[in-house]
Amino acid sequence: MTPLNGYLLISALLFAIGLAGAVTRRNAIVVLIGIELMLNAANLNFIAFWRFGPQPEAQTGVIFVLFSIGIAAAEAAVGLALIISIYRHYKTTDLDRIDSMKG
Repeated sequence: MTPLNGYLLISALLFAIGLAGAVTRRNAIVVLIGIELMLNAANLNFIAFWRFGPQPEAQTGVIFVLFSIGIAAAEAAVGLALIISIYRHYKTTDLDRIDSMKG
């Protein structure tokens, strides 16, 4: 097993755990955590392919991951703001109880 295969296996497991958490859970915060795990798995793939690629000196993989982390931080901030707003209106974070988005 090459080191790249090890990174890809860890990334696939991390993505599967995040997908399972996002699909099976009913709590909005746990769904958001699952989405963040999937984004981290994608970032691990970017870094692994950059490191074991033909030109690891180019730093393109690192820059791409930095942009991805910035987008993930913005997504987490917007997601938490939506969860707080929904909690204030419905007094729950259970996604099955939230049946409409109208005010």
